[in-house]
Amino acid sequence: MYQIEEPKYFLFLILIPVIWIAYFYMRLWQNQKQKKLFDARLFDKVVIERSKFKPFIKLILLSLSLLFLITGLTNPKIGTKLETVKRRGVDIVFAIDVSKSMDAQDIPPSRLEKAKRIVSKIIDNLVSDRIGLIAYAGEAYPLLPITTDYAAGKIFLQNMNSDLVSSQGTAIDDAIDLAATYFDDDDTNKILVILSDGEDHSKKAIEAAKRAAQQGVTIFTVGIGTKKGAVIPIRKNGSLYGYKKDKNGQTVITRLNDQILKKIAEVTGGKYIDGRNTSSVVKYLADALKKMDKKEYETTKFSEYKDQFQWFLGIGLFFLVLYIWILERETQWLRKLNLFNELNNQ
Repeated sequence: MYQIEEPKYFLFLILIPVIWIAYFYMRLWQNQKQKKLFDARLFDKVVIERSKFKPFIKLILLSLSLLFLITGLTNPKIGTKLETVKRRGVDIVFAIDVSKSMDAQDIPPSRLEKAKRIVSKIIDNLVSDRIGLIAYAGEAYPLLPITTDYAAGKIFLQNMNSDLVSSQGTAIDDAIDLAATYFDDDDTNKILVILSDGEDHSKKAIEAAKRAAQQGVTIFTVGIGTKKGAVIPIRKNGSLYGYKKDKNGQTVITRLNDQILKKIAEVTGGKYIDGRNTSSVVKYLADALKKMDKKEYETTKFSEYKDQFQWFLGIGLFFLVLYIWILERETQWLRKLNLFNELNNQ
């Protein structure tokens, strides 16, 4: 197991392609200038110590040096000790609606981004509970099984978008049935948090909620959207292309359907929560989790990590010394070896 302590330094890797582009641009410019001033054969005879390959070798060495030095700055760490620890908590599965209606912006920056922000804040407040993630639209897809790895949960959460599920709709029933398979212990409190605008829902959602209740699952629903509603933007390559229209050419207005969400929560003994205020949702769920019985379970984790930056910095400095030591002109002993068949080309 490894950790990256300062991943922000990876941004400096952009220097490598910039240097390569600048190198080839400079070589192209030099060649054009030489052709204007000298004949190619005459130039090779005049500049007899010029190496055709050393500048490229130096470019590779500089790139490798930057790669290892920048990686060293991020301070990679490797886990050295694996231990089993006991924790007490509940199992929470988050089912997030990623249908196109969640791109509506009646709740800024959008319904989907609001849902992701709520889940992220809830995860920040958890200590020893286990989490799982499900994305659904016309179908439900498992993203993250039950785990205590909150960092992984946030990575999957950030990558959620309305293109994740190709089939459109709001198959809440599929999400509920899939979530029920996440829980593997009858003794633990099973919590399902559904974040949706409730629109275009399947009529089977209530029946699925009843099945979940029989398995001991408590569902909390979070309504994301407004009754006033908003248009559904259509984007291509990140740019606004237009707005969704119906078969009659009229612009579609998507509105929050909180009634179905309230019924789903009520069937399982849960609660519907208005999702417009992030802190209110987080506080309500945090208080609800505190009142629940915690199940003890075992998990393994790496408890000790050792810094590995010195290896990367050492290798990076080695390549940097080679870059400085190697001259661009052709050395005599290398010229005698004629490794690149340069003499025959003169």
